[in-house]
Amino acid sequence: MTEQKPKWMEGWTPAPPVEAKPDRPVGNPAWTPNCTSPNPAGRPKGIPDKRLLATQQMLDEMRNIVSVLVGKALEGDTNAASIVLAKCLPSIKAQAEKVNFPLRTDAPISEQVAQVLDAISAGTLAPDVGRLIIESIKALCDVRATEELEARIEALEETKNG
Repeated sequence: MTEQKPKWMEGWTPAPPVEAKPDRPVGNPAWTPNCTSPNPAGRPKGIPDKRLLATQQMLDEMRNIVSVLVGKALEGDTNAASIVLAKCLPSIKAQAEKVNFPLRTDAPISEQVAQVLDAISAGTLAPDVGRLIIESIKALCDVRATEELEARIEALEETKNG
């Protein structure tokens, strides 16, 4: 089956792939090992780092910045208010509630999940908490399966070596 191109694609050919440029060497290409350093004394003392100067200036002006933001927030600027609130108040994180419902942990995994679903449908367990419990049951199932496989492999190795 041939692919039909729309009229606007007739005569179009893709551009050739761009050739990858070789990686440039790091540092001064004129410098070779065992060559004398062009700056043997290193950076002169007393020259401050530009990033340090910018950080220090921001720290010096921090009180003014905060007071301007608070003033704008009090005037009704919602962006300034969100910045102030995001930095001053901790974000509220969801917490799972403590639950108490009958769960037979010695039952098969499918029955345990069915018990959780029954508790959700009865209203004794919130759906999001139920999902967390089902995920925990699945994680426990995976751990048990790994332990069983490990034990079976060890038993096979013992019979092979013995």
